[in-house]
Amino acid sequence: MTSIKAPLVAFNAHLLAGDASYRSAGISSYIANLLSHLPEVDAEVRYALLVGDGRIPEEAAALAAYRSRWATRHPAARILWEQTALPWHLRRLRADVLHAPAFVGPLIASCPQVITVHDLSFLRYPQFFRRGNRLYLSLMTGIACRRAAAVIAVSHFTAQETATLLRVPAGRIHTIYHGVDPMFRPLPSAEVARFRQAQALPARFILHVGTLEPRKNLLRLIQALAQLPDTDVHLFLVGGRGWLYEALFAEVARLGLEQRVHFPGYVPPERLPFWYNAATVFAYVSQYEGFGLPVLEAQACGAPTLTANATSLPEAAGDGALLVPPDDVVAIADGLHLLLSDDDTRAQVRARGLAHAAGFTWTRTARETVRLYREIC
Repeated sequence: MTSIKAPLVAFNAHLLAGDASYRSAGISSYIANLLSHLPEVDAEVRYALLVGDGRIPEEAAALAAYRSRWATRHPAARILWEQTALPWHLRRLRADVLHAPAFVGPLIASCPQVITVHDLSFLRYPQFFRRGNRLYLSLMTGIACRRAAAVIAVSHFTAQETATLLRVPAGRIHTIYHGVDPMFRPLPSAEVARFRQAQALPARFILHVGTLEPRKNLLRLIQALAQLPDTDVHLFLVGGRGWLYEALFAEVARLGLEQRVHFPGYVPPERLPFWYNAATVFAYVSQYEGFGLPVLEAQACGAPTLTANATSLPEAAGDGALLVPPDDVVAIADGLHLLLSDDDTRAQVRARGLAHAAGFTWTRTARETVRLYREIC
């Protein structure tokens, strides 16, 4: 009887962050969480992790890893590596499938490819991106996805965008949601009180978590704060400085909110649950999101959440958040005021959010991803 050899999945993990910065959020977090859970859901599948200087999660330490000497933390070097060295690795490893978890795979490959699309904001809002990054993604993502054996979209909204904007057949697009790490949960009140004291936090504050970049709609969130009758409420914009963020600081100064708007910078993931637990309200009114994981993280911690009624955010939030139009400053301010002032509404939104977030796990994400690998192999 002939045995069937377990499939070998080559995983391009070059966007794993090697340091504690905003680069370890977003796609790097997706890669790290997926790698942490892949081994547990199907022990037969073999993996070859292709990495640069990134930190491989402890749960994935037993997987075969191949570190490159290329300085792929620099975009130009990473692009060159993906299109020249990666095809060589695939042939040498005799990989059965390649997972490219960030939009683009090599134009030439000896095996089928799975491409993950996180959002297509660079096509919908090109003005929010640096020119070089925008042009590269706009050109290469469409080519990669149309050539791929399968495309993973992180929401139904992103799946629809991928079919419409990239002209990928709907039958090759698979929606696989992100999960929520178990560390995002309601914490004991004593621990939260100690955190609040250590950070010298005000009695009431609105929290936003995410890289400072234009599509997060932070200008309107700041303007909504200025309209609140609750002048004792502060706003904390937790996240690293990404790009085109200078207007935020100018708007804070223009509105005279220097004492009420705070920029703590990048916060490591293990510290984020304290911020979510301490917040009076979590606000995430982004203009465009492929999924919106911070919404689920906040809900899982019990933070009453306000988010946008557009793009993928209603999917991420379910019935566990108050939804407002992202382009309406008055509506954002009204929603914030309702959650800040109405105890019953705040409690109801909190309870629904906790129940909704409980349905999203990285184990489920990994299981559905491995099922896709096997289908392709």
